[in-house]
Amino acid sequence: MIAPSGPAAPGLVLAAPASGSGKTTVTLALLRALSRRGVRVASAKVGPDYIDPAFHAAAGGRACVNLDGWAMPAPLLTALAGRLSRDAELILCEGVMGLLDGAVAPGEPGHEPLRDGSTAALAARLGWPVVLVVDARGMAASAAAVVRGFRDVRPDVTVAGVIFTRCGPGRHIDTLRAATAALAPDVAVLGALPRDVRLTLPSRHLGLVQAAEHADLEGFLEAAATLAAAHVDLDALAALARPARGTAGPETATAPVPLPPPGQRIAIARDVAFAFTYPATLDGWRAAGAEVVPFSPLADEGPAPDADAVILPGGYPELHAGRLAANTRFLDGLRAAADRGAVVFGECGGYMVLGRGLVDADGHRHALAGLLPVETSFADRRLHLGYRAVTVLGDGPAGPAGRRLRGHEFHFARVLDEGPGDALFAARDARGRDLGPVGRRRGAVAGSFVHLIAADGEAPP
Repeated sequence: MIAPSGPAAPGLVLAAPASGSGKTTVTLALLRALSRRGVRVASAKVGPDYIDPAFHAAAGGRACVNLDGWAMPAPLLTALAGRLSRDAELILCEGVMGLLDGAVAPGEPGHEPLRDGSTAALAARLGWPVVLVVDARGMAASAAAVVRGFRDVRPDVTVAGVIFTRCGPGRHIDTLRAATAALAPDVAVLGALPRDVRLTLPSRHLGLVQAAEHADLEGFLEAAATLAAAHVDLDALAALARPARGTAGPETATAPVPLPPPGQRIAIARDVAFAFTYPATLDGWRAAGAEVVPFSPLADEGPAPDADAVILPGGYPELHAGRLAANTRFLDGLRAAADRGAVVFGECGGYMVLGRGLVDADGHRHALAGLLPVETSFADRRLHLGYRAVTVLGDGPAGPAGRRLRGHEFHFARVLDEGPGDALFAARDARGRDLGPVGRRRGAVAGSFVHLIAADGEAPP
C-alpha cells in the first residue's frame, strides 16, 4: 500500500479551517482503519493537548507524540518527528484549532512564522503535506472556495487533499467534488463522511472526556473506522504523504529530553485524576537514566518510599476531590516524601492537591496535602488559557535559578489564596507580556498551574 520512501516514514497533517470541523474524529477513524489494513501507522498531535493523544493511542495502538512549534526548540521538534518513524510506515499528525490559528497571529508582537504555534507553522517547518477536514454542513460549492483559500494562503504549506465531513445525502457530495475540481483542481478530494450520530464524542470543560472514561471507546473506534474505510480513499491518502524535512532516520535519531529529570527514581501519579503527562517527557527521563515508577492516588497508593522525586501531573482531581481527601495513604506518602527532602512537584491539578484545600463545583471544601499554602475553587470557574514562558526564580525543585522553560496553562480553577512563601516562576505569555510571579515553592516542594513542555531552546537547560 505504501511504497518505501527512505529512512523516515512519510507523514501528513490533518488540519481544518476551525475547531469543531471533525478532525479528531477523522484522525481516529483513519488511524483505526489503516491499522485494520495492517499499516503500521504512528500519530502526532500539534500543540499542548493531553486528551486527544490518548484517543490516538487507543485507535492506532501506539503512543501519540505531541509536536509543539511554540514550546519546543527546533532540534527537539525535529528529533521527535524523526522518532515517530520507528517501526512505522505512515505518520498522521492531527492539527490544533484552525490551520492558521496559533499562540501569536501574524501582525501581532512576537510573531515568528515558523514558531507561532499554529498547525501551518509546523507543516511548513517539517514539510508534511496538509489534508484539510472541512465541515460541509450548510455549504455546497462554497466549501470548495474554503479549500482554495487555504490552499493559497501560505506558499510554504502544501494543501494536498481534503476530506469533507457531515455531508448530506443525494447530490451534496457530487457538488462538493465538482466544485473542488473546478476551484482547486490540484487538491485531491479524498472522501466525504456522511452525518452519523455514532461519530460523536462526549466532552467536558477541558475538551473531550478522557479516553479511559469513554463508555464504549472500542465500539466508537470500530464504527468510525468502518465509515472511513467506506468513504475515504485510504490508498490515495497515503500516497500524498512525504517524509519530514530535516529529520534523522529512526535508527539514528537521538533520544530527545524535553525536560531534565527531577530525580533518579521518579514516582509519578498516573490514573484518571492525574493523566496529563506527555510520553516524550517520560521517555526523555528514562533516556537520561532515570527510573519512572507510577502510582495511583485514586487507589490510595502512596509514592515509592525510596523515590527522590514525586510528580503530581495535571488531570481532573477536582472531580475526585472527596475521594482524594479521604485517601490517607496517598496524602501521608506525599508528606513523608516532603519530610525526607524528596522533590515534590505538582502541575495544575497536582498543584491544587499539594495545597491546603480545594472547593469543588458544588461548594464543598476538601482538605488536601497541605504542603503548599494554596486554596483553590471551582465554585466560581474562571478560564485561564495560554502559552507561558517561565523563568525559575530560585534554586529548587524546578532547577537552578534562571532556568528558562516553556509550557501551557489551561484550567478553570480560581485561586482563593496562595498564602505566604516564595514564588516559583516569573511568567510571560506568548506575546511577551509580563504575567508576574506564578506558583509557590517551599523547600523541596513546589508547583504551579503551568504544564511544562520543554526547556527553552534559547537558553541553557
